[in-house]
Amino acid sequence: MANTVIEQIIGSHSEEGSVRPGEAVWMGIDYRSARDFGGPNVVAQLEERFPEGPLADPERTFFTFDTNAPANTIGYAENQHRCRLFARQWEARLFDVDAGIGTHVAVEQGLVAPGNTAVGTDSHFNILAAVGAFGQGMGDVDVAYIFRTGRAWFEVPPTVRIELQGDLPERATAKDLALFLLRELGTDKVLGRAVEISGQAVEGLDLAGRITFCSLATEAGSIAFFLPPSEVVDDFYRQRHGREVIQPVAEPGAEYEKHYRFDVSGLGPVASPPPDPNGARPVEELSGVKVDGVFVGSCTNGRWEDFRAVAEILTGRRVKEGVMLKMVPTTREVYTRIIEDGTMSDLVRAGAIVTHPGCGGCASGQIGMTGRGEVQVSTSNRNFRGKQGLGETYLASPRTAAWSALRGVICNED
Repeated sequence: MANTVIEQIIGSHSEEGSVRPGEAVWMGIDYRSARDFGGPNVVAQLEERFPEGPLADPERTFFTFDTNAPANTIGYAENQHRCRLFARQWEARLFDVDAGIGTHVAVEQGLVAPGNTAVGTDSHFNILAAVGAFGQGMGDVDVAYIFRTGRAWFEVPPTVRIELQGDLPERATAKDLALFLLRELGTDKVLGRAVEISGQAVEGLDLAGRITFCSLATEAGSIAFFLPPSEVVDDFYRQRHGREVIQPVAEPGAEYEKHYRFDVSGLGPVASPPPDPNGARPVEELSGVKVDGVFVGSCTNGRWEDFRAVAEILTGRRVKEGVMLKMVPTTREVYTRIIEDGTMSDLVRAGAIVTHPGCGGCASGQIGMTGRGEVQVSTSNRNFRGKQGLGETYLASPRTAAWSALRGVICNED
């Protein structure tokens, strides 16, 4: 029978070879990871259950420190060092507090490639669908077992197909497109489903845009958003890592649980008011909402392209007095690039606060937190109270964030 993308990937990593929705199979995991949030619990599980030698394959086993990096609490410092000691003992690989967000580092380093399977203690591990891999966040007990055995028991999900009709307008970005789709899907239409998305609007995305778009699958309750194969992915692995890759694509005749079609030809900038990522509204409807702070970063919008989008708006201008613009790059590579090409200088001169790589306030670990009553525009992926503090967070694109920082109210342009 013809297979969807996720059926192909899971099937190629299972003894069955061919799988169907609803079947539970043992799936081999190519890349296994634990971060500083959850990682210490993984270590505790391994030390308790497998003290004789816990790792199936140290070369494919990683720790990444990104939620609180460098540690700004004693608890996180203790937890991170516990993971360091464990990694040294069992020769696991480790990306320390200077590396950045684990999923992004995995892509930059070529550790995950199209068709691979990857698991970590991060609810946004499905971001790896941006390069045609199947990534999944799991709990510490599951990840500990995967560290020990190299495989996971997984139920094959149904697949939903979505067609985006029309070209993406120039004023709209990948973040606007993703927030629009979250609004249309809510949290029930694709809950527990893999989603294959087609159309010119996603086919034209660059790698940073694909990462942004795929990072928001979690907020729809989806297993993952899979996009059409793209030359930008092929070129990335060829030019960056000197390897040819094959991006998975659904076979003709593959069966889908449901089909949806959405017209995006009239899409403009949108923002999602608190507390729901799925409640996007046109920015024009929110214009005039006074903001106290702006956060640019997270696994959703902390790439070099996102920083440049902000810099292009702010260069030669100044952030509105009384507004705090806080920016956190995803990785050390992004951080280095914005320093070397002058982007950092442009942003700092405009009044931005730019700090070291990591998750930022999205994980309560670095700048980007809000106080009670504070209104913030954020490029992250969630805005329920407590996620980035006790204030009110509006989710938006880097462009909307930049204009809002410049004017002191939610807006997208002059």
